[in-house]
Amino acid sequence: MSDEKLVGVVLVSHSAEVAASVAELAKGLAGGATAVPVAPAGGTEGGGLGTSAELISAAAAAVDRGAGVALLTDLGSAVLTVKALLAEGDELPDGARLVDAPFVEGAVAAVVTAATGADLDAVEAAATEAYSYRKV
Repeated sequence: MSDEKLVGVVLVSHSAEVAASVAELAKGLAGGATAVPVAPAGGTEGGGLGTSAELISAAAAAVDRGAGVALLTDLGSAVLTVKALLAEGDELPDGARLVDAPFVEGAVAAVVTAATGADLDAVEAAATEAYSYRKV
């Protein structure tokens, strides 16, 4: 299955635990979509709170299957770090894209949609649509 061209998903959080937990939740709610390459990129290399360009780049490379990589972020500096990596041009795989979506709901929507073999535009649209999910 690893030769299947699926969109990869990277979850960038200030916390390694949050990123890993949201990745696990998204895969679980996607019916254990084990084929979807999902990687957490949380915290700093030293295990502290923050973001790490190196961890984000490594996660994006790990999930790249040639169909693009959707990067979802939690808070401000995570967004800035991903934008800086995209601006550099050679730090992330071709087809890497910052997706403006709520972190948890967007991650679930992205992974569920990627599991269907959808392209990056469809994965981004599904994740972004999660902003409209009403809870009350």
